[in-house]
Amino acid sequence: MIIDITQELFSCKVFPGDPAPERRVLASMAQGAVCNVTALSMCAHNGTHVDAPAHFIADGRTVDQLPPEVFTGDCWVARHEGDVSAADAAAILEKAAAAGAAQRILIAGKACLTAQAARVFAEAKLLLYGNESQTVGPENAPLEVHLILLGADMALLEGAVLTGVEEGKYMLCAAPVNLGGAEGAPCRALLIR
Repeated sequence: MIIDITQELFSCKVFPGDPAPERRVLASMAQGAVCNVTALSMCAHNGTHVDAPAHFIADGRTVDQLPPEVFTGDCWVARHEGDVSAADAAAILEKAAAAGAAQRILIAGKACLTAQAARVFAEAKLLLYGNESQTVGPENAPLEVHLILLGADMALLEGAVLTGVEEGKYMLCAAPVNLGGAEGAPCRALLIR
């Protein structure tokens, strides 16, 4: 079974202050053109997207410098509501390790990763952490959590659509668009069970 956990781009959630994606039709068969051509304008952090360490770390790796295996492989989807504490993070890691999926963690639900939980994940040397929110950590103060996770050279998957996804082990495929030198990029994120 393949589960698409990607937001539709033109109707996606947008982090406050970021520009929303815009579609412009350059050619339309309905208007007599030989083909359809679409141009788009967007922020690299719209919809379901990846943050590379360079998003908040001055000398951090950019999207094109992260190997594909960071975004592809076994992952653990945990369900959680509210603040994720250090104890919650440790319990999630324990379940993920028992399932052989402790390198990539996704948290489903209205969860907010605390700095203490971020430190637990950073110390575990995750390759990737992801959630449903358009940012990790509190929306009104995401800096500290980003610095902890990205400072550990971890990739982030933000804006995943995990409604209805059961807790458990999956294969994740969430490779970002290869934007050379960029700190973030949209991706098509899939869970395979």
